[in-house]
Amino acid sequence: TSMAEDNRQSKKANFSALAEHTNGLTKTSTLASKPGASKKLVIKNFKDRPKLLDSYTQETWKKLQEAVGAIQKSTSIKYNLEELYQAVENLCSYKVSPTLYKQLRQVCEDHVKAQIHQFREYSLDNVSFLKRMNKCWQDHCRQMIMIRSIFLFLDRTYVLQNSMLPSIWDTGLELFRTHIITDKMVQSRTVDGILELVERERSGEAVDRSLLRSLLSMLSDLQVYKESFEQKFLKETNRLYAAEGQRLMQEREVPEYLHHVKRRLEEENDRVITYLDHSTQKQLIFTVEKQLLGEHLTAILQKGLDSLLDGNRVAELTLLYQLFSKVKGGLQVLLQHWRDYIKNFGITIVATPEKDKDMVQDLLDFKDKIQNITESCFQKNETFVNSMKESFETFINKRPNKPAELIAKYVDSKLRAGNKEATDEELERILDKIMIIFRFIHGKDVFEAFYKKDLAKRLLVGKSASVDAEKSMLSKLKHECGAAFTSKLEGMFKDMELSKDVMIQFKQYIQNQSDPGNIELTVNILTMGYWPTYIPMEVHLPTEMVKLQEVFKMFYLGKHSGRKLQWQPTLGHAVLKSQFKEGKKELQVSLFQTLVLLMFNEGDEFTLEDIKTATGIEDSELRRTLQSLACGKARVLNKTPKGKDVEDGDKFLFNNEFKHKLFRIKINQIQMKETVEEQVSTTERVFQDRQYQIDAAIVRIMKMRKTLSHNLLVSELYNQLKFPVKPGDLKKRIESLIDRDYMERDKDNPNQYHYVA
Repeated sequence: TSMAEDNRQSKKANFSALAEHTNGLTKTSTLASKPGASKKLVIKNFKDRPKLLDSYTQETWKKLQEAVGAIQKSTSIKYNLEELYQAVENLCSYKVSPTLYKQLRQVCEDHVKAQIHQFREYSLDNVSFLKRMNKCWQDHCRQMIMIRSIFLFLDRTYVLQNSMLPSIWDTGLELFRTHIITDKMVQSRTVDGILELVERERSGEAVDRSLLRSLLSMLSDLQVYKESFEQKFLKETNRLYAAEGQRLMQEREVPEYLHHVKRRLEEENDRVITYLDHSTQKQLIFTVEKQLLGEHLTAILQKGLDSLLDGNRVAELTLLYQLFSKVKGGLQVLLQHWRDYIKNFGITIVATPEKDKDMVQDLLDFKDKIQNITESCFQKNETFVNSMKESFETFINKRPNKPAELIAKYVDSKLRAGNKEATDEELERILDKIMIIFRFIHGKDVFEAFYKKDLAKRLLVGKSASVDAEKSMLSKLKHECGAAFTSKLEGMFKDMELSKDVMIQFKQYIQNQSDPGNIELTVNILTMGYWPTYIPMEVHLPTEMVKLQEVFKMFYLGKHSGRKLQWQPTLGHAVLKSQFKEGKKELQVSLFQTLVLLMFNEGDEFTLEDIKTATGIEDSELRRTLQSLACGKARVLNKTPKGKDVEDGDKFLFNNEFKHKLFRIKINQIQMKETVEEQVSTTERVFQDRQYQIDAAIVRIMKMRKTLSHNLLVSELYNQLKFPVKPGDLKKRIESLIDRDYMERDKDNPNQYHYVA
């Protein structure tokens, strides 16, 4: 049906225009015919398009212009928005879009240009200026949204099809940028005002953060944020923090300073979140870190690292590590100072002979502390852990041999009976810690020698706290140094086991004798190679003892012919039944103490010389023995004149008045004490062994290589020897072997050696 009315026609034309041009796309509508429908409905456009009158265009534009003006002045619009939208749509359908776009742009431009005058008022203070700028911007945005909503059809058809044209919103931004923000005076006042607010906030004042956020997002939207604001802002930040870093490094202690840096970084990150553009974050934080940390890395460490480590300030050290890891090269500098601290502190522990008695405990405490710091503060950073180990190894070997000796003695003190301070678990933990320090030591043979000497005493004098702990320590040493290192120590335990079996057989043997006697004898049979070397000492034993020794010798050699028994009196001990005024007591004493005390069965008073003649005990040993009986806690003898030391001509009397709360009294601790001679001879023996080991290694290498230069031989020796050795000492051993015809120098080249078969 053809509809004749004019206005319906125009609507129909309008309908077809919409179908043609919506969003610049052509839509075709297919209507699904229902099943059973008998007719198809076809809609066709008019052949001819109705003309648009000029007067209509002008009137419509006038209406639209009025509406835009009302929006810009914030007064009420006469027409309803739907009507205006429809008007724009009508104009666009009749190809008036280019003119419409130009006219709209012109109206907006005139309005924006007029806004600049409000910023020419010089009496405004910075904050009022910023508020006015913000209001102007907010109004502009609001107006452009309204205008765009009326001209949406224009925006979505004509503008979209012309890629060169900015959208209505972008046009608004471009006009605001060109006529307001690019104005030199306006821009510099805006940026300077923002910077001033930021600076005030940094110095602790409260400022209007929403104003800052709004203005900075304006600069971002107008795409002038980077060149107009960011560069200046970063420059100012750099200046401020450079000065602050210099000042506070002078004024504050390191812990305070670190907390301040942490707070500053948090504040700046918060600024990025609250009002700065996100793109500024990286450079901003970099600037703060560089000025507050990067410029002062060494100064911070020199001023405060030692005291933080001394005081074990875990929280501050954690913070220090976190902050330093943010700055390029920060951890390298920290690592270097950390190394130096460990070495310097370690050397004070190791190299001060006055502190020797506490050395091992101090080392263990220091290791615990440093270990804890690497784990809690330095995030178990592998480089820090490794450099800790290297530093320990360096300083502990700065003083050769002594640490090894003291570690052995420390273990002895822990494994000895009477060490009540530790449960089995604690003891195990202490031994594990000791092993960590033991690992750092180069001259492990010194440790072995002293450990062996002390172990022998613990076993022979029956002073070992627990066989389990002894075995546990042995297996740790075996694991660490290999079976060769512990084979002799294991041999000592075997001897003790075997001796027990031998004694069971000996007791049966004695009972079958015609005259068993009333002394009970226990003998430990020691294999010579396993045990420390004891200097044989001839002493005068009572006849009953000599007789028993002979009985044992007959019994033992009867079972094992061809063996040689050598009695070692130094580590023998006995229990003596004694009668005092107070009553009977049993005295647990060393063999030397026994010999001295037995003399007082024959008489009441003897001089030092009498006793020496009668017992045959070596002078210094005898003085120590008498001192323990007459000057110690349990004084079984009285000495005249009184005094701590035993002098020539001193007299000794049996102390009948002796009193003690216990029935059995131990007086033989003296056997466990190490004499100076013992210490010296143990060390000398280690050095002697080292000479043999060097000789053996040289011969081994030369036998294999036949001919070798001096330098190659020395480097090969360094690889093979397990203890530290000086090149001079190696040279001496090589000379000695040349003298003894194991090798010879090359006739033409004195630096070349040949093996002599």
